[in-house]
Amino acid sequence: MKFNELQLEDAILDGIEAMNFTETTPIQELTIPVILEGRDIIACAQTGTGKTAAYVLPVINELSRGVCPSDAVNAIIMAPTRELAQQIDQQIEGFSYYLPSVSAVAVYGGTDGVAWEQQKRGMEMGADIVVATPGRLLSHIKVGSADFSRLSFFILDEADRMLDMGFFDDILTIYKKIPPTCQVIMFSATMPPKIRTLAQTILKKPVEVEVAVSRPPDSIVQTAYICHAKKKVAILQKLFSESQPKRVIIFSSSKLRVKELAGVLKRMGFNVAAMHSDLDQPQRNEVMHDFKNGRVDILVATDVVARGIDIIDIKLIVNFDIPRDPEDYVHRIGRTARGTDSSGLAITFVSVEEQAGFRRIENFLEKDIYKIPLDAEFGTPPPYEPEKNAFSIYDRRPTKGRKK
Repeated sequence: MKFNELQLEDAILDGIEAMNFTETTPIQELTIPVILEGRDIIACAQTGTGKTAAYVLPVINELSRGVCPSDAVNAIIMAPTRELAQQIDQQIEGFSYYLPSVSAVAVYGGTDGVAWEQQKRGMEMGADIVVATPGRLLSHIKVGSADFSRLSFFILDEADRMLDMGFFDDILTIYKKIPPTCQVIMFSATMPPKIRTLAQTILKKPVEVEVAVSRPPDSIVQTAYICHAKKKVAILQKLFSESQPKRVIIFSSSKLRVKELAGVLKRMGFNVAAMHSDLDQPQRNEVMHDFKNGRVDILVATDVVARGIDIIDIKLIVNFDIPRDPEDYVHRIGRTARGTDSSGLAITFVSVEEQAGFRRIENFLEKDIYKIPLDAEFGTPPPYEPEKNAFSIYDRRPTKGRKK
């Protein structure tokens, strides 16, 4: 479906055209008409499917019609991380380029007192759209700098990730501050029981939309090294010594490991940066700016911090250790092969302890991932026997409520 077939205002269609979009994605085609009708909705869609535009476009469409008060906050968009909140704010700016009357403010932590005052002033002056992380928004509510009594839209993006990060109670507290007539919109990559519980609590007769959980596109070549854990760093060094890596993201589930890997690669002479929760917001902004602009070739990051990274020319994803959930694997490698005619490569390092978890990923994908033979210099690799190693390190750890 083309965007001009939807009931969108001309100025918004002009903004869409300026951003070089012409046709809707499946999630946009299914959700935009429902949101325009004013109905509550819960939609299952993964990162990279165009879900941000699926809720931003109908919201700014309603704002452009002048049906919402001009001196009040009209929409809250909740996001799990500062990075995603920034990217949503940027997309709002792009789509509303021809609508100068539409205003937005991004509200997130990790900033100085000046930023706090700017956020506070934006909400008090009635910014149309507030894009916020739960913790920071709740802080503003507690000190009385946010009034949502006339709110028209309450949107949760990546709701499952917010619950993983422990924001369930914060979301409910914020929800209690909005009027009962407010339209509630939820987007989530997965639908675990906690998401269902939240939906039953805050949604009113919602429309449910689920785009089948996507598998990685064929344009992503997926491979793996089956190795001993102590050999991983050496394999990575050999891999990068044989090429000039550019536009690479290395994922690790451990903040400490992220720092160690960044140090190893820096000593090899690569332009590398680490993204983890010890960085304050200005430092994170600087890292992302340098990576986007090519001053950093390799980004080493944890899952939660890197969630929402949307850069179209990533060539290689390295999973230094496997994620806990198959869906997270899809999210990780989905950072590559974005954009038109794009291709990418994903390499996963799998230790003996991780074999059972990697088999779950293969079962989820319904395919066997190619195992790259190890060079003799790394010794005899362990056999790939996930059934024999059924009790993996991730079977002994909780999969929810973790923070990076």
